[in-house]
Amino acid sequence: MSEFGRLEDANRERLFARVTAKLRAAGCVYAEEECRLLMAAARDADELDDMANRRAAGLPIEHIIGWVEFGGRRIAVDPHVFVPRYRTEFLLRQTIGCAKPGDVVLDLCCGTAALGVALAAAMERIELHCVDIDPAAVRCARRNAAAVCGQVYEGDLFAPLPAALRGRIDVVVANAPYVPTDAIRRLPAEAREHEARTALDGGVDGLDIQRRIAAEALRWLAPGGYLLVETSEQQAPYTAGIFADNGLTPQVVSSEDMDATVVIGTRAIL
Repeated sequence: MSEFGRLEDANRERLFARVTAKLRAAGCVYAEEECRLLMAAARDADELDDMANRRAAGLPIEHIIGWVEFGGRRIAVDPHVFVPRYRTEFLLRQTIGCAKPGDVVLDLCCGTAALGVALAAAMERIELHCVDIDPAAVRCARRNAAAVCGQVYEGDLFAPLPAALRGRIDVVVANAPYVPTDAIRRLPAEAREHEARTALDGGVDGLDIQRRIAAEALRWLAPGGYLLVETSEQQAPYTAGIFADNGLTPQVVSSEDMDATVVIGTRAIL
């Protein structure tokens, strides 16, 4: 039994109140919820204090407790690895709508592989492949993808994939970085200081990686296959144009509630 399990209710409440006050003073909007997460993860009061201090100093809570809930699953998140956002569950939902059992699916710029893992859990018998250029993300993704027998490759976009996958991938889903370079400095410190810049920086207009993905997509997609990317509402028309310029039929879908926008490109059936 942990130290917390042996605490009397009154002592536990005092500890909860003290840590919550520390988090709230540091600007944590969801201080009570975060305190519960920290208390569940900590083995004793000393470790809880250490975790609370790191959170108060600006470290993402997901990096402290080592996981994030995404698509109804607990996804491991290592330090310096991009933390999946709630809005990206909209991209997951759109991907579920495009995929079918038995599909070959590629999670590109996968980070933790949260999208691919959640998709595999929701679908039947998909063949999952994941790619990221960041070694820390790849190590994390391999742990997560092992639960659904997914293959994870380290490298730049499509480059590390086996040649045998060319023309066979039914769905490519990519939460590629789309923050314009000059906007990085305006991101919350949690992202700006604690996540890999390669997971955030999309170039001058935020669309550099999307251009590169779209330019190669037809070589890898099966006829009738889909490319889905998350983008911003303002960028979406330009992303759709990039898809069209590269032989994909684009569709823009948005969720006001989730503040999320996705562009879906379809390869024609020959």
